[in-house]
Amino acid sequence: MAAVDRIFAAVFPPLSEYSIPTPAATPVLGSAGFEGSAEAQITIDWDLKDTAAEQVQWERAWHTATTFLSLPNEQLPAISDRNDLNRLHGKWWKRCTPDIAAALRYVVSPDSPGVRLRKGQKQHDLLHWYFEEAGLRHFTQHVRPKILQLLEDTDAKYSVSNVVTYLERAHTVYLHNLEEYVYPLCADGGEEEKRWILSNLTGLLTYSLPQQKINDDLTKLFRMHAEVSLEIQSDSTGTEQRKIPSVRRLLTRLQDIGMGGSRLQKILAEVLSGVLSTYIKQTYAGEWVSRSKVTAKLRYWVENRFARYIVEMLAPLNAGTRPQTTSETEISLSDVEKWQEIAIDHLGVLRTEELFNVIVEWDNDSRGAIEDLKRYVNNTAARTHVTSSFCEVLSRRLLQPGAATTEILQVYIAIIRAFSVLDPKGVLLDRVARPIRRYLRDRDDTALIVVSSLLADAEEASSSSEVLPELAEEMQNSTSITAQEDDDADLDFDDMEWMPDPVDAGPDYRKSKNLDVIGSLISLFETKDVFVKEFQKVLGERLLKQAQSFEKEIRVLELLKLRFGEAPLQACEVMLRDIVDSRRVDHVIRIEQQKAMTQKTEALPELHARILSHLFWPSLHSEDFSLPPEISDFQTLYATGFETLKQSRKLTWLNALGQVTVQLDLEDRTVTEVVQTWQASVIYAFQDEETHNGRPVTKTVQQLTSSLSMSESFVRNALTFWVGKLVLRPSSSHADTYHVLETLPSSAGDPSASSKNMHSTLLTAAAAADAATSGPAHAIRSEEDIAQEKMEVFWQFVVGMLTNQGAMPLARIVMMLKVVVPGGFPFGNEELKSFLEGRVREGKLEVVGGQYKIKA
Repeated sequence: MAAVDRIFAAVFPPLSEYSIPTPAATPVLGSAGFEGSAEAQITIDWDLKDTAAEQVQWERAWHTATTFLSLPNEQLPAISDRNDLNRLHGKWWKRCTPDIAAALRYVVSPDSPGVRLRKGQKQHDLLHWYFEEAGLRHFTQHVRPKILQLLEDTDAKYSVSNVVTYLERAHTVYLHNLEEYVYPLCADGGEEEKRWILSNLTGLLTYSLPQQKINDDLTKLFRMHAEVSLEIQSDSTGTEQRKIPSVRRLLTRLQDIGMGGSRLQKILAEVLSGVLSTYIKQTYAGEWVSRSKVTAKLRYWVENRFARYIVEMLAPLNAGTRPQTTSETEISLSDVEKWQEIAIDHLGVLRTEELFNVIVEWDNDSRGAIEDLKRYVNNTAARTHVTSSFCEVLSRRLLQPGAATTEILQVYIAIIRAFSVLDPKGVLLDRVARPIRRYLRDRDDTALIVVSSLLADAEEASSSSEVLPELAEEMQNSTSITAQEDDDADLDFDDMEWMPDPVDAGPDYRKSKNLDVIGSLISLFETKDVFVKEFQKVLGERLLKQAQSFEKEIRVLELLKLRFGEAPLQACEVMLRDIVDSRRVDHVIRIEQQKAMTQKTEALPELHARILSHLFWPSLHSEDFSLPPEISDFQTLYATGFETLKQSRKLTWLNALGQVTVQLDLEDRTVTEVVQTWQASVIYAFQDEETHNGRPVTKTVQQLTSSLSMSESFVRNALTFWVGKLVLRPSSSHADTYHVLETLPSSAGDPSASSKNMHSTLLTAAAAADAATSGPAHAIRSEEDIAQEKMEVFWQFVVGMLTNQGAMPLARIVMMLKVVVPGGFPFGNEELKSFLEGRVREGKLEVVGGQYKIKA
C-alpha cells in the first residue's frame, strides 16, 4: 500500500506540503527578464527524493535560466570597437547572480539529477531552446532582414564586408552568454555543445540567406583581388599591399562566423581557376612559334607567383588544421607540381580552342601550339576532349557547302601533319580524319583535284586554283607511296617490333607503318576504281596537251603501281606507250615524206600526229569540221605513210583535239599564236582573196558555220578568241558580223576618229575579257557529255513511245525504256526527269497532269 501511495503522490502531490513557483513556466520569449524577487526565491536542492518536488524545482530553475538567456525583441546594437561592447551589458548581457548560476548549473550540468532524469528529451535541453530563441526567432525577425538590405549594395566588396560585420555582431551577442556561463557547465568544457551550436548556426545561415547572391559577391571580390595581386589587370583602387591583408582578414572573419570551410574553399577554387585561365589566355593566346617555351614560362610563373598567392589565401582557412611554425609561407613540392599540372590543363584547353586556327596557319610556323597541346593529351579524357571539340569546329567552320574542295583538302593535309606531331601513334588523327574523309568522298571533284595535284608542277600548282600546291610539293619530295595494306597485316608473326594498339584506339583502328600525306589522300576512296578512272582522264589530258617529256607522269604512274598493282593501271601504261611510240612513228613517216618531196620547191607545213589506241583511252571529243584543203591533203598523205608502215592499222583523225601554230601577217604587225584546230580553221576562212578587193574580209557566224560544217558554239568560241587577240573586230552595225583588223587604231590623230571608234573599242575590250576566261577545250569528254549523248539516243525511243501510245507518266516511260532498249536503260528516274524537263523548255514536250506528251 505504501508503494501505491508514493506513486499517487508523485503524480498528485499534497497542496499543504508544496508551494507552486511564481511564475512556474518559461517566460514569454523576448521578455526583458526579471530582477529582484525571483533571484531571492531560488533555492536548489540536489538531494530531493520526491519526484513532484523535483519537478517544481526544475521548472523554477528552467524559468530562471531561460529568462536570463532570452534576447530582447529588437535589432542588434551597433558595435564598432571594444568600447561599444559595454552597451550590451544589462540588456543583452545580463548580470549573472549566484541563484541564476545555480539554476543554470541545475538545468545544464550533466551531474544534475534533473538533467539525468530528463536525458534525451529535447524539450528539456537548454541549448535546443536557446537555438530556437536566438535562431528561429531573433535571427529571422531582426538579423535576416538587415542582411538582405545590406546585400542590395551594388558594390560587392562593401556589401560582403557589411554583411560579415553584422553577422560577427550577431555571433558576439548570441554566443557570449553561452561561452561565459553555459559551456563551462557542460562535460569537457562544452566542446561538443560548441560544435553543435556552430553547426546549427551555419545551417541557419546557409538555408535562410540568399547564398547565391553572397557567393556571387564573394566571387567578384576574390577575382578582383586575385587579378590585381597577380598583375593580370592594373590596380585602379589601391595598392596590392593594402588589398592582400583586407581579403585575408575577410577570410578569417568568414571562417570565424562559420561561413568558411569547404563552401568558401570551393568559391576560392573556382575563382583561382578562372583567374588562371584568364592569365593564360591573355599571356599565351596566339603564341605558337616553335620551339615553344610557353610551358616552361607557365611552370615558373605558377611556382613563384600563383602557388604563393594560393597558400596566402588558404592560410586563414587552414589555420585551425595546420600548425603555424614560422611566419613565412610554406609551399610543398607536391602542391606546386599539382598546380603546375592544372595550369598545363588550362593551357591545353586554350590550345584546343585555337587548334583549328593553328592548323590553318600550319605553314606559318604554328608548330609550337601543337608542342604545348602534346603535354595536355596524356590521358583519355583530355584526348577525347580534343578530338570531339575539334570535330565540332570542323563541322561548323569547314565542312560546309560554301567551302571549296581545295580549301578542305589543304586543311586536311595540315591536319595530317599536325596530328602526326601531336600523336605519332595516329589514334587522334584516326578520330578527327573520319568526318572530313567522309565529306570529301561525297564531293564530286575531290578525285580530280587530288590527281591533278599529283601530276602538277610547282609553277602550275601556284597558278591554278584547282591544284593543291602542298600536294604538288609533297609529290616532288616523295620517293614512294605506301603499298596497300592487306587485311592480315596485323598477323605478321615475323615482325619483332610489333606493338599492341593504344588503349583508346577504336575497334577498326589501323595504324599505317608509313603514314604520309599522299597515301592518306589516295586512300580517301573506298575503291581504287574511282581514283584510277580519274587518274586516267587527267593523264590523258596532259599527254595530249604537252609536247615535252613525261618524266613526272611516268614517275607518278610507277608509284601508283606500287600501291594499286599493275593490272588496274594497265590502260594508263598503254596511254604512255602510245605517246612514246607516236614520236618514233612520226619521225619515220616524216623522213619518208621528206624523201618523196625533195623535188618540190614550195614549203609545206609540218604535221605531227599522236597515234592513240582508242580502246585504252577515255572517251575523246570527236567533233568533225572542214579543215583547209592544204591540211586535209597533208593528212591524207600522212595516213598513207602510216598505213604503209602499219599495214594492219588505219588512222582516224580527231580534228577537234589538234593544236596549230598560226602566223598571221597583217598590214602593221605579225601575230603568232598556238591555237586549237577549229580556231585556226575559222581565222583561215577570212583568207578569201576573191572578196578582199582592198577592204577587210567580213564574215558572219552563219557563213562560217555553213562553210566549215562546224557547230555554232565552236565558231563563236573561235571568233571571241580572235577578237580578244585584236585580229578580228565585231561590226558595230550588223550583229554576228566580224571583219579583219588589219591595222590597230591609234590614240593620236583626229578627235572625231577617236569618238567614232569608241563603240568598237568598247566591244573589243569586252571580247578580250571573254577571251581571257575562255581556255582551250578539254580533250577528254566529261561524264555529263557522255550521258547527254546517250540520252539523245534514248530520246528517239521516247518520241516513238509517246507518238504511238500517247501521254505517259515518268515512271511508265522508265519502265518501257528498260524493256525496249537493248542492254537495258542505264539511267534512273531523276536523270530522265531532268532530261525531259530540258525538252519541255525547248518546246518539244509538254506536261499535262503529270504526264508527258508530244507538243502539237
